[in-house]
Amino acid sequence: MPAEDGDATSEFMRLALTEADLALGTTSPNPAVGAVLVKAGVVVGVGRTQPPGAAHAEVMALAQAGDRARGATAYVTLEPCAHHGRTPPCTEALIAAGVSAVHYAIDDPDAHVSGRGRTQLEAAGVHVEVGDGARQSARLLEGYLKHRRTGLPAVVVKYAASLDGRIAASSGDSRWVSGPETLAWAHANRPKLDAIVVGSGTVTVDDPQLTARPEGATGPVHQPVRVVLDARGRTSPSARVLQPGAPTLIVTTEASPDAWRSSMRAAGAEVLVLPEDDGHVDLRALLAVLGARGMLTVLFEGGGIVLGSAFDRRLVDRVQAVIAPIIIGAASAPAAVAGRGVERMAQAPRLRDIEVTRLGDDVLIEGIPVWPGA
Repeated sequence: MPAEDGDATSEFMRLALTEADLALGTTSPNPAVGAVLVKAGVVVGVGRTQPPGAAHAEVMALAQAGDRARGATAYVTLEPCAHHGRTPPCTEALIAAGVSAVHYAIDDPDAHVSGRGRTQLEAAGVHVEVGDGARQSARLLEGYLKHRRTGLPAVVVKYAASLDGRIAASSGDSRWVSGPETLAWAHANRPKLDAIVVGSGTVTVDDPQLTARPEGATGPVHQPVRVVLDARGRTSPSARVLQPGAPTLIVTTEASPDAWRSSMRAAGAEVLVLPEDDGHVDLRALLAVLGARGMLTVLFEGGGIVLGSAFDRRLVDRVQAVIAPIIIGAASAPAAVAGRGVERMAQAPRLRDIEVTRLGDDVLIEGIPVWPGA
């Protein structure tokens, strides 16, 4: 994760942030952390968090450094853990290895850590500094930070729309609103997610696979859970989202037929029955379930009704809007975000921390929605 102009992040923390970014999506419910060990200005160990039950970033870096860790400085993107979980505390490993200093980006809000890591290190005579790379680490770990504070995953809403805000033509044809660079970007980001959520309308019209297929991948790719919201039971057993390649969770309500639910299970999906909210699956109940399963970041990808419901309920933590240089124009063409919306402009959420990126001819606008009065 490169630092922006004017950023004071050290080169060693930038390397640790890059390692953390490579771990995103594979570590949940644990945080994706990067660690770098430096001795006499030379990197002697690099590591990132492994899947749950395996080594944390600090331990991976220490293993690579070996005896060179004694007297080294550790750069870590999150406060080292100080408790026994599936693995021993990273603080103990750093102290035992003889590390002389630890620079970490942000404090860990987890109740088992929350300052204890720093306290243990300093009690053992290790010099500790906090704040190097703080902004970038908080951005990278926003799903983890929200989950530890609320028990819920971070919700990212993504859509590709025309210049006039449409996601398809009046016939429903949506292939393709955006260009190939946007598609490549989307597939590169999918492995960093825990789940992708779509509505049954998207499955019926587009028949997507919803798998991660990043360009140039040579080994196994982490696949997020495919979540289909289908309150009434519209999804066909032959839908591509039910094919092998990634786990699928069909979320429905009591309004769907028992026979249809059985057909979804027979096709290999897990079926979850949740309460209704305004005729649709209760999104708050869904997020509570996903959070309880340890999911940290969930992408809502469509369609407009699903995204509108998320906005109406103020459940959105980040927006990724891809705007394509195309005009559709039809009044009946579906909008990117449907729902009740707002009656007055003063009620509309506005984005902060805006980032703008070119994706070929498309433009990605990304930011955090802020609701008036929130």
